[in-house]
Amino acid sequence: MATVVAQSHFIFGLRTGVSNNLCFFDEQTVVFPCGNNCVCYNTVQRTQRFIQGSEKSKGMRALAISANRRYLAVSECGERATITVFDLQHEQGRKRKVLTAGDTPVQEFVCMAFSPDSKYLIGQTGGPEWMLIFWLWEKQKVLATVKTTNSNNPVIQVSFNPYNNTQLCVCGTGVFKLFRYTEGALKQSSFAKVESINFLCHTWMKGERVIAGTDTGRLLVFESGDLRREISTASKAVQEQSDRQFEMKKIKDADMDKDPNAPRITAILSYSKGFACSLGSGTVCLFEKQEEDNYRRIREIRIPSDPYSSELSLAESQKIDTMCISPAEETLAISTDRGQLYSCSLSSLEMNKEEHAHFEFLSQSFHSKSITGLSVCIQKPLIATCSLDHSVRIWNYETKVLELYKEFQEEAYSIALHPTGLFILVGFSDKLRLMNLLIDDIRTFKEFTVRGCRDCAFSHGGHMFAAVNGNVIHIYSVTSFENILSLKGHNGKVRGIEWSLDDSRLVSCGMEGAVYEWNTQSGKRVSESVLNSCSYTDVAFSSDCKSIVAVGTDLKLKEIQDCQVLREVPPDEEAHTAVAVSHSGRVVFTGTSSGTIRAVKYPLPLQKDWIMYQAHCGPVTKMVITFDHQLLLTVSEDGCLLMWKIIDKEGRGLMSNRQIIHTEEILVTKSDLEEKTQNMLELKMRLEELQMENEYQLRLKDMNYNEKMKELSDKFTQQIESLKSHQQAMKIEMEKQECEHQKSSAEVTLKHSKELKDLELSCSQKLMVEHERYQDLQRKYERMQEDYEMQLKAAEESKVQGLKEQMQLYEAKLQEKIQLLAQCQEDAQQQICDFKEIIKQVEQDEERKIHDIQIKYEKKLHTEKETNTNLKGETSIMTQKYYSLQRQIDDRCTDINKLKQERQRLLGLIRSLESDIEELKRQISGHEKTNQDKDKTISSLKKKNQELEKLRFVLDFQLNELKKQTEPQQDDINEKKEHIQKVSVYL
Repeated sequence: MATVVAQSHFIFGLRTGVSNNLCFFDEQTVVFPCGNNCVCYNTVQRTQRFIQGSEKSKGMRALAISANRRYLAVSECGERATITVFDLQHEQGRKRKVLTAGDTPVQEFVCMAFSPDSKYLIGQTGGPEWMLIFWLWEKQKVLATVKTTNSNNPVIQVSFNPYNNTQLCVCGTGVFKLFRYTEGALKQSSFAKVESINFLCHTWMKGERVIAGTDTGRLLVFESGDLRREISTASKAVQEQSDRQFEMKKIKDADMDKDPNAPRITAILSYSKGFACSLGSGTVCLFEKQEEDNYRRIREIRIPSDPYSSELSLAESQKIDTMCISPAEETLAISTDRGQLYSCSLSSLEMNKEEHAHFEFLSQSFHSKSITGLSVCIQKPLIATCSLDHSVRIWNYETKVLELYKEFQEEAYSIALHPTGLFILVGFSDKLRLMNLLIDDIRTFKEFTVRGCRDCAFSHGGHMFAAVNGNVIHIYSVTSFENILSLKGHNGKVRGIEWSLDDSRLVSCGMEGAVYEWNTQSGKRVSESVLNSCSYTDVAFSSDCKSIVAVGTDLKLKEIQDCQVLREVPPDEEAHTAVAVSHSGRVVFTGTSSGTIRAVKYPLPLQKDWIMYQAHCGPVTKMVITFDHQLLLTVSEDGCLLMWKIIDKEGRGLMSNRQIIHTEEILVTKSDLEEKTQNMLELKMRLEELQMENEYQLRLKDMNYNEKMKELSDKFTQQIESLKSHQQAMKIEMEKQECEHQKSSAEVTLKHSKELKDLELSCSQKLMVEHERYQDLQRKYERMQEDYEMQLKAAEESKVQGLKEQMQLYEAKLQEKIQLLAQCQEDAQQQICDFKEIIKQVEQDEERKIHDIQIKYEKKLHTEKETNTNLKGETSIMTQKYYSLQRQIDDRCTDINKLKQERQRLLGLIRSLESDIEELKRQISGHEKTNQDKDKTISSLKKKNQELEKLRFVLDFQLNELKKQTEPQQDDINEKKEHIQKVSVYL
């Protein structure tokens, strides 16, 4: 396994064909699919984190985010379609649950939706089943299923009622149905006759109101599943038919007369003030809620025309696939069928109050078709790509932004970036063009008659370049533009070329199965390797340029040296389509036909040993490693550019032996420079105008301040006069009271006089305070006037020098901020790496423990298996012994039967002899006289008895022998022996 690994770093592109392929995670983060990954992109910090797809997946089909913005559901196609629910709050997007359709054979889920409480999930399967499945997803339990339509009327969107998690809506071609989950089943609750209407989208408003958009540009309002009215999409004030019911016949007649140029409503989205919907290509209209549940079109937002495109209407004609709004309803974002992401600030629209507005790119412009070319340079952190969408783009892999791009009339098949980063070579269908990379444009300054150039490359020194023309490789001089060499030898089209580090050799591979190494000085072939059974797709030199690594249609990764295949990695199910060798010589990266990336240890292993990464959703077309050894770049037919960080297993970046210094010089034409100078003069004039305007504003402020001061002084004067008149009135009143109350006491008089004095004193004090405030304001005004005069004089004296210094100062500050931002990003990345390293170490410790436990139990299992094998062997041996002993027992039984027969014969003989003995005894007792004769008879009988004794001895000997031979059957033999002994005793 490789000791060098790749880590997803950044991605440019959007995967189209995925339902609901854009959604907000929070105010600053959006989620969208790209390649075989889901990307969480922070639009402020310009950072990304990735959620990888499944290994056996055939591609993503739909996305859905929960109402609480925590869970993301990803539908993936395959032999058995799955829905994976991820936890977005987890740093790595932890996989929570994997849902399937159970025993139902489902190949895809075309759309999904979470319930408002995020507990339930619905998924709509594709044809021919078209089943709607209702899950309690945290328990992976299918609660209900229902068939929603047939193969002729596909379903496009499903959704939950945001105010009721048991009510669902399904719409599609001739389909608009409401379902309700009740009593453990999904039951249809509406039966609107809309077979002739093609619904493309819908959204829930309040209660059970649904607004649906059609392919004829109509906005239809449904209440509880019944069609009530139509909303006018005209830009005039309310033109909504809100008071009359629609007759189904009229609706059918209206849809029978479809206008082919009518704007299609492909996306619709509700928010607190109303709803937004797409109205034709590149246009979004905002509708605001009025009284009596009416809606009025208030604003239009358009996709702006692309100034770098050769077709100005191409950007404006994009179809809007998905719309989403941020949680605080500050930003509206959209995705289009050409793989672009746009956004617009709704808060700024409310401030401007303009009827027409424009979208801006959410991040930057992406490729919309297959990327055919990829190249990097030495002196700048630039990436050059070209695509079948007729565009050439220059990316910066340090700042992760699109520096330049331009669209052309023809498709671009190949691209090469000059080592200085100032020129590019692009192969079009008609010619090969050498272009300058200017500050804001890409301009052609030399064309070569090479048609359909499928591959080209600059030498490392930048003084030559090679271009493929069918089965011939042309080498041109960059200085004189002359065709130096034409390398001929391939019988099939050349698919890949690469220069050696010293530019003395060039390696090429062809579709006929040949790999040739050329001398670029003489044009002769240095080595060759031909394998007719393989059509090669890419080739590369090893890090020391002593061997060649090639991939082709035979599914093998080969290392070729001295015209021989030195090593090869065994084939797998997927074909290698591209190859790149690290400059350290420790790993080889390959791209496959399914879009995965493999890291193979170098020297190549002889078995299948690699690390595989989920990357693209189409065949990888090109792979390049940057000259600082830090990044691996891959492009694919899916139109995505992936940047991978090359690190070791400890998470550290690789050390490079080369010292790469990136330059900041750019090319500017004389006319552009003069135009910039003219713009600078205009800006200076504008600055002077602004200064004059500021002076005018200052004078206006002075006049306003004077007027305010005059108003204050008049006000205070009036107050003084009113106080004096009040005082006089009080004196008169006091005199009247004194006349009326002459008989009052002296104390009351003294009291009133004291109050009068206090009132006079307070009024005089207030008058003094106001007078002092007036004096202070007067002095402040004079000081401000003097300060402003001095500032204006100083600004007038140093306006030119100050402008220059300010420009330099702010440029320096900008650079400092950029460096500080880069440093902060590096620190953040380092902290993330440290955290990942801690997680990795913990996982390694756990894996080590699991590995130790596994080894322990594997040893035990091995021991038990050996014991079982030994016991099986012993059992077989014992079985054989048992069968052999059984045969011996059978033989001994046969012998015993024979002996039994012999014994029966002898017993018969014994009985006859016993009868003779009895007869003789009777004769002896009867005939005492004949004793002598009887003695003779007895002697003869004794002789016979001796013979029988000898026979008994022979039988005993045979029985002993049988006993020795039949020990396992000792019991039977003992019984037989006892019986024989009885017989012998009897004898």
